[in-house]
Amino acid sequence: MTLTPTRRRFTVHDYEQMGLAGVLTEDDRVELIDGEIMQMSPIGSRHVAAVARLTRRFVQRFGDVALVFVQNPIRLGEHDEPEPDLALVKDRPDCYADALPTPPDIFLVVEVADTSLEYDRRTKLPLYARHGIIEVWLVDVTSDTLLVSRDPGPSGYRTSWMVGRGDQIAPLAFPERALDGVDLLG
Repeated sequence: MTLTPTRRRFTVHDYEQMGLAGVLTEDDRVELIDGEIMQMSPIGSRHVAAVARLTRRFVQRFGDVALVFVQNPIRLGEHDEPEPDLALVKDRPDCYADALPTPPDIFLVVEVADTSLEYDRRTKLPLYARHGIIEVWLVDVTSDTLLVSRDPGPSGYRTSWMVGRGDQIAPLAFPERALDGVDLLG
């Protein structure tokens, strides 16, 4: 008899239990994507600067209407708990102490990419679209551009365009609060 190996997909519960048991620690740069524990790319100085700049702008611009999540996990489903670089989420008195934000709580997800650009485009954008995240911004620190993706569907986002330094963009949830491309890209 021949046995065929099969993959075992981890659930969010399994993943969290690994953290509680010390199998995974806060120092492990991992996230749960489609039931697999994925090692995240190392963060370089340009990535750090971009996240810091975006965090400052988002807190200034949206801090009174949303919580700004910085490199915190979001719960997309039974097998998906990514950690986007930034997310604008609905404000709650408990600041999500009782449960992580889920798609209905999320206004915008922002991923910052340098070495992870292809992974973010091919894996994370479709993941966010499948789970109904209404808007994702992908900041490419190498080309100094921002890809805006909206209108999620099962096979990806139906609307996408590039934003540069000379452009303005506002999240769908807050159309009256535009940001300049130079503020986002440096």
